[in-house]
Formats: sequence, structure tokens, C-alpha cells
Amino acid sequence: MLDVKKRAGKNMVAAIEKANKKVQDAIENYLPADVTVSSANDQSKKTINQVDDLVNNIIFGIILVVTVLMFFLGFKNALFVGFAIPMSMVISFFIIELLGYTMNTMILFAMIMGLGMLVDNGIVVVENVYRLMGEGMSRTEATKKGIGEIAIPIMVSTLTTVAAFVPLGLWPGLMGQFMKYFPITLSIVLGSSLFVAYFFNSMLVSKFMTVVDKDTPRKTLIRNTIILVSLGAFIMLVGGSYRGLGSVMIFTAIMMWLYRYVIKGWTEKFQNRTLVGFENWYEGFLKMALRKRNAYYFFFGTFIMLFVSLFLFGGSVGAGRTKIEFFPNNQPKQIITYIEYPEGTAIDRTNAITKDIESRINAVLNDEMYIGEDGENFLVESSISLVGAGAGNPQTDGGSSADMPHRGKVTASMREYKFRRGADSEELRLKVQEALKGVYPGVAISVEKDAAGPPVGYPVNIEISGNDYAALIDAAEKVRDFINSKNVAGIDELKIDVNRSKPSIEVEIDRKKSGALGISASQVGNQLRNSIFGTKAGVYKEDGEDYDIYVRFNEDIRYNTNALFNQNIIFRDPASGKIKEVPVSAVATQKNTSGYSAIKHIDLVRIVTVYSGVVPGANPNEIVTLLKEELKGFDMPDGTEYAFTGEMEEQEAQMMFLMGALVTGMFLIFLILIFQ
Repeated sequence: MLDVKKRAGKNMVAAIEKANKKVQDAIENYLPADVTVSSANDQSKKTINQVDDLVNNIIFGIILVVTVLMFFLGFKNALFVGFAIPMSMVISFFIIELLGYTMNTMILFAMIMGLGMLVDNGIVVVENVYRLMGEGMSRTEATKKGIGEIAIPIMVSTLTTVAAFVPLGLWPGLMGQFMKYFPITLSIVLGSSLFVAYFFNSMLVSKFMTVVDKDTPRKTLIRNTIILVSLGAFIMLVGGSYRGLGSVMIFTAIMMWLYRYVIKGWTEKFQNRTLVGFENWYEGFLKMALRKRNAYYFFFGTFIMLFVSLFLFGGSVGAGRTKIEFFPNNQPKQIITYIEYPEGTAIDRTNAITKDIESRINAVLNDEMYIGEDGENFLVESSISLVGAGAGNPQTDGGSSADMPHRGKVTASMREYKFRRGADSEELRLKVQEALKGVYPGVAISVEKDAAGPPVGYPVNIEISGNDYAALIDAAEKVRDFINSKNVAGIDELKIDVNRSKPSIEVEIDRKKSGALGISASQVGNQLRNSIFGTKAGVYKEDGEDYDIYVRFNEDIRYNTNALFNQNIIFRDPASGKIKEVPVSAVATQKNTSGYSAIKHIDLVRIVTVYSGVVPGANPNEIVTLLKEELKGFDMPDGTEYAFTGEMEEQEAQMMFLMGALVTGMFLIFLILIFQ
């Protein structure tokens, strides 16, 4: 197995394309014919699919806008508004490129969401000019007056929408680094649509708009169809990423014929009957609403409905009827099983149990219900196991790549959602969890899903702080046992992130002997440290990258105590000036002992954490609320205290910010309206 990771700030799609070319070259020119190479967990597919979805949404948006507006303005005039979608997107991509942003999930999400709003300005411009031309003005005169009438209102309309998102651009912390792209991109898209409405839409309507929807001559229709279809087909064949433009051209050609012979009659009936009837009804309703005291009833009735809705929502949340979650309970793209033996376990033993767990997991993954008629698994794409280095849990050890002979990991990657045939991957995670429950006593096994969004910690995360680390671990074990005794439903498995059973070697220095020989304790410590971890000997530069060069013992003797303690400490005697060589064993002895697997601090305070995930379908907020009630009567040891952190702490902080952002957004909107 070869694990390929991209560097920070680099293009993932381009990196994986280059890696795949290297792999293909190796298959064709270097590897034996009986070696099979398969690709698993290709994250670039997700990015490519998201970009394709954006393109499809742009095309579909143009089609829907033109289809709806031609009932109100006619086919040709509707195209003017449809033109605003691709033009606004082109300008937005250009600005995003200038800002140096990469195409990421939040930017794509903002682009797709902005599609529904960016046509608003174009619709107002085109419709207002259309109305004035209907009153007898020329195209140029109607355009000048029409733009002049609505220039300030559509600017204010856009600014009020942007104002609602501006506070989100000031989102602090790690969550803000993740979310800030959304308001920034949405503001760029809306600003681009305003620019297009002012300049491009006004130019088109001043040159080509007509009020009377005349029938296009058949010859002109045939000529335009031939041009559009030929050009569209050519772009679809050789246009690569621009194939969507060819689809729009062919659709336009088809719509011209449909509009000429089918849809035009429907639009005339809609404009002359349906729309007129609706306008008459609306006029009558307005007269009734504004008659005498009715205006007061409607005005104050609206305020009463607002406060009633807020009261009902607050009461629903307070009573627990409306569930609250930090992130929605998504269907995982990966199901990751973390396996942890006590520290000091030999890697062979970890490997043996990981193989057995892998076989149990694969039995669940390859259940008959997930196998299609072709014999392929339509839910699970691949399953990969790791033992030792790289098998750590990013949420507890920060994604360290250090040697971990006591840990294993099995990662099952799901197929894209559209290929799953409705199968639920969260339900599959629950099955894997059940298959491994209680099978291996003394081995910590957790079945988790890939993290969606920024890292926020576990939903159940209790930090115990104090000065005495041994007392902290004792307290953590008591808290864990206390919670387990309460049998709280929904908790996966409580674990402690630090243990005191890590095998270690304690080195004792004979101070008298080392002093007589002129050797300090730091010399002994540095000698042993450099042998194991290495000492920096230089820097190697290649292609603008720096690679540190470290010198240390070969791997076969790096952890051999005889080799470590029989090596010589070479130094110059300050008294005589002569070079001396003294074995480490002459001044130091070693004995086996045990120690802490880690000593963790937050703001200089020592911390031990009791943590757990939740079972699929459980609500973390309800579980934590129940745990807080249960722990109120728990007697913590002297000098220690606990606090609920992790996902719940992050959720409370973000809720406070979002409430402030809501108030700030409303204030900005009112301020803009007052200025108008």
C-alpha cells in the first residue's frame, strides 16, 4: 500500500492526476505482469463531482430562468436575464482567482446558493425596461429611464442581502477559517450580478428588446438552428470542461422551435388571462387590507405572528421537542475502526488482532444486501488496514505519524452517494459497531466516521484538570466508571486519552563517577537522544524545498540497549585538553519502568480527557445534558475539577457568535434602509 497525500495549498486534483500517471507508467514499464494495482479512497473524485454539480446547476439554472421568464417577457427577452448567470459566474471566478482562493467545498456551496439570487437584479432591469417600452417609449429612452428608476433600489437590495452575510466573514477561530469563504464568495457573486445588471443587461435590452413578440421567419429559424446546433455539437465533442456551453446552445435551438409552435400560445394565454386575473385579485386584496382600520389589523397582526412564532420556537427548543445538533448527522463517506492495545504491545500481536478485526468488518461490509447483480459491492468501494505508523486517531493524537506498534486502523471507503442505491452508510457503521462490541476485552475499539467540517472534538468530552498527574488519571478513571454505572443510552464507549502503563527505560547517572571523569548529565542525555532521534547535520535543497539531514543509529540497533549503553561519549577534557572516550555504561545504569503515555496541557494546566463518540442516531446535546445532571452529585478528588469541552464547548461558542452575527446583520440591514 502506498498512501499519497497532497501538500498544503496545492491542487489536489492536479496532484492525483500526476500520481496516477506515475502509477500507470510503473504498471506498463516496471511492475511484473502478475502484480495488480488498484486505487482506493481517491478524494479528488469528490472535488471533481462538486465542480460538475456546479456546472450542471448553472446550466439548469439558465434553463429554468428562461423557461419561467418567457411566460412573462417572451423568449428573447428571457434570454437577456439568462445571460446574467454565466456572465456573473465568470466575473466571480475571476475575482476569486485574484484573491488567491482555491476551489473548495465552501466556495462551491456559496456559488450554488448564489445561483438563485444573482438573477434578481437582471429580472428587475429587464422587466422595468419592458414595462416602459409597453407604455410607448423607444428602446434607448426606456433603458435610460428604466435603469435610472431602479439603479438605487437594486443596489440597496443587493447590499441588504450582503449585509446579512458580512458578520459571518468575521467568524473567529478555526470554525471561522473554515466558514469565511461562504460569505465572501456569496458577496462576490451578488456584487457580480449587480455589475452585470447595470452594464451588460442594460446594453442588451437597449439594442435587442421588443415588446411585440413577433414570429421568427422560418428561414431565420432554420439558419439560427444550424449555427447553434453545429457550434454546440463541436463544443461538446472537443470543448472539454466547456461542454456545458454546447448543451446550452443545443437547448436554445430546441426551445426556439418549441416556443415558435407550442409554447408561445401558452404564454399569450398566461399573460392575457391568468396574470390579469391574479393582478385583479391582488388589487382587490390590497384595497381590502388598506380600507379603514384593516391596515392596523394587518400591521399589528404581523408583529403578533412574529412574536408568537419566536415564542413557539423557544418553547419547542426548551421543552426538547426541537432537537439541536452542532453538525447534522450525515451519512459517512468513510467508516474508520480504531484499534488500540496497551502501550508496549508488540506490533506482531497488534497485527494479528487487526487481521482478525479486518475479517469481521469485511464480513459485514460484504453482506449480500450490498452486493449487486454484477457481483460488485454498490456501497463500499474499498477497505484498507494499517498497523503501526499512520494508525493513530487525528482527534486524540493530532494525526501524528510516529511509530505506534500498539495501534491499528481499518478504513472502509464508501462509494459516491449516487451509486449507493439508497443504502445507508450510517446504518452500516452501526452494524460494524455491533459486530465488534465486547469481542476483545482489554482492547479499545472505536468505530467512527470521517469528520465533516472543521475538527471540534468528540461530542462527549470531559476535561479533568489539576496539578498532580497521577491524581488526574485516578479521577478520570472514577468519572468513567461512574458514568458507565449510570448506563446512559447513546454513549459509544468512554475512553481516557492518557494512561500510565507505557513501558519506558529510566536512566540513572552516577554523579560521583561522571564528575570524576568530567562528564555532565546533559552529555549523557544528548548522547542517548541523538542516537535514537538523531542530530541535525545539514540541509539538502532541491526544487525550492529544504530537507533536514539527521544522523542517528541504524534501525536494527536503534532500540538495542546494549548498543545504546556501550557506545562511547567522545569529548575534550577541559583540564588536560586531551580527547577522551568513555562508554555510557561507565557512568549510567538503566532499569525498566512504566510512565505516562503523554502529559497534556491546555493553557499551562495539566489535562486528562474522558471522551466518547455517540451511537448512530443519538443526540449529543441530550446525552451531555443528562451527564451534567448526573455529575452534579459526583465528588471529585481534591485538587481536580472537570469541564465539558469538545464539540459541546465549540457549539456554545459558535451559537454565541451566530446570535451576535444575527443582531449585527439586522442592524446593518436597517442602517442601509434608513440611508435609502
